[in-house]
Amino acid sequence: MEALENMAFIANAVSLVTYFMGYMNFSLTKSANTVTNFMGTSFILAIIGGVIADSYLTRFTTCVLFGIIELLGYALLTVQAHFDQLRPTPCTDVSKQCEAANTGQAAILYTGIYLVALGTSGVKGALPLLGADQFDSKDPKEAAQLSSFFNWFVFSMTGGSIAGVTFVVWISSNKGWDWAFGVCTIAVLLAIVFLCIGKPFYRKNAPKGSSIIRIIQVLVSAIRNRDLPLPKKEDELYEIYDKGTVVMPNEILQRTNQFRFLDRAAVHITSRGASPIMTPGPWRLNTVTQVEETKILLRMLPIVLSTVFINTCLAQLQTFSVRQSMTMDTRIFGFKIPAASLPVIPMVFNFIFIPIYDRIFVPLARKVTGIPTGIRYLQRVGVGLVLSTISMAISALMETRRKSVAVKNNMVDSNDPLPMSVFWLGFQYAVFGLADMFTLVGLLEFYHAESSARMKGTSTAISWFSLAFGYFISSLVVEVVNRASGGWLASSNVNRDKLNYFYWLLSTLSAVNFVIYLVCASWYKYKNVKMKQENFTDGNAER
Repeated sequence: MEALENMAFIANAVSLVTYFMGYMNFSLTKSANTVTNFMGTSFILAIIGGVIADSYLTRFTTCVLFGIIELLGYALLTVQAHFDQLRPTPCTDVSKQCEAANTGQAAILYTGIYLVALGTSGVKGALPLLGADQFDSKDPKEAAQLSSFFNWFVFSMTGGSIAGVTFVVWISSNKGWDWAFGVCTIAVLLAIVFLCIGKPFYRKNAPKGSSIIRIIQVLVSAIRNRDLPLPKKEDELYEIYDKGTVVMPNEILQRTNQFRFLDRAAVHITSRGASPIMTPGPWRLNTVTQVEETKILLRMLPIVLSTVFINTCLAQLQTFSVRQSMTMDTRIFGFKIPAASLPVIPMVFNFIFIPIYDRIFVPLARKVTGIPTGIRYLQRVGVGLVLSTISMAISALMETRRKSVAVKNNMVDSNDPLPMSVFWLGFQYAVFGLADMFTLVGLLEFYHAESSARMKGTSTAISWFSLAFGYFISSLVVEVVNRASGGWLASSNVNRDKLNYFYWLLSTLSAVNFVIYLVCASWYKYKNVKMKQENFTDGNAER
């Protein structure tokens, strides 16, 4: 499902700007901003899919529901691209002002793309969880296989992306956008069908109630109990063990010393030091486990914020590197590679690196470290951030060389391609592809493993939130740099811009960001879990 769904999503992410300009008569600025907002919204709404999968629907139902929403979005875009009356008159004379899309036409467009954004966000928020649910975390062998699942999940995502930026982009360029959107519609339909075929074999995960409400309850209880003293003994804090044998044992989180103020949410009101008179409601008293669930999310926030900048760098590679490629020789073996297909380079490297990492590196590292995943999640993310810094430095060097070729051949203001192959950009893309592989998979594993059983959807969706925030602030970074530098990136001619300076700046900021990440990762405390499954003769046992 992920391969087919991501094929449709990425194909549009890299080429929708041409549809907005050529079919909807949007300006370049409006087209670029619309694509950026679409991408950011698609990832930031993943938190909705994660929360729903945790709280209200099963993972499977969530995937199917949001898949149908995405299907409707692509179907609507297909209809609009096919019928001329649903679009403005094509702009044939660029010297004249083109007819803008009217309110109805724009409404159809925005309804379609944001149905796609909502649908893909729900799938991305719930689908990794559905796959992860198929592994028993208590079985050491299956726990190791869970790490491998995340590698192959991203591998499938990458394979779909490669098909999207080559096959689907070719269709949109040569057959028309109605055909391209039609292919996307069929791909998402098949994705839903394939997912449903596996339903009889899936392990089921029942929703456990609203994770957001549980967090709010802890915050409210801690504030209401702010005047109560913390007990000297940890075992005096409130906790419940359920009676009887259950399918999954209770996950009892052990108290940590960070965010001690929240511990007051687990302080039981007593009378004269005796046993509690009554058990207050959930807005006054919460278990230690519930308090620790909230602490886990708070501890994750610095990790989230310190991994945003790598996605800002990714956004620059997806925009400025395409502009670079348009000035270079894009031929290979007699074929001309479309600029929109340039992102296939890092995807191909990822497609090669992921199996090598999973089948060669992890087993070797496991023998050295004794860790089932080879290296720890946060170590893997750190490697990705270092590689991102290196990638930006390579980008600066390649841009310096490209500009020197333009100057040497007196082609600074020429529209002809430079005598320099576009595959020189492959170096920066290859390294960044590795960085993305380490970071994305590491974050998916980290959020899933460290979150509590009740909040895995909410926590895992945070990794997509980081990606969304990186896209949203990318435009802000460019604007700030332009104003502060006097216009490094203000020219419409990339040969006259100071893009190499910009890349050096990104490399420097990435290095600073890595240092900040090290501080955050060192401060983070891994959760301490005790799995409890016992029979109690007197109902619920409290402490």
